[in-house]
Amino acid sequence: MGDEREEKGPGFTIVDKRGKEAEASPEKQAAPERPSERSLPQVDFSAFVISLGTSALYHMGMVSDPETGEPVEPNLPVARQTIDTVEMLQDKTQGNLSDEESSLIKNLLTELRMRYLEATK
Repeated sequence: MGDEREEKGPGFTIVDKRGKEAEASPEKQAAPERPSERSLPQVDFSAFVISLGTSALYHMGMVSDPETGEPVEPNLPVARQTIDTVEMLQDKTQGNLSDEESSLIKNLLTELRMRYLEATK
């Protein structure tokens, strides 16, 4: 086999402009925090259940697309599954929730079920 070389252009050079401190201790540098991470609410049981409720409303076509603001096509099977998930959480957490959390999940389920019936008419 002969020495087969292709003519290549001038190529490119990579220059590290971080400085000596960054070069010496890369493990000390934390990844920059993304703006979306700073604006997210703390996750707790109530926020989780409310997000499921919002998802169910979205799939019923009762909440606009958050990015476009346009109405969405209802997907009732997914909405029903999300409502069933909230109901399962209510059953599995019974006796382990605060009065406020119990009330929230009960009221949310009532509202979601009524809106689901409305959406199926």
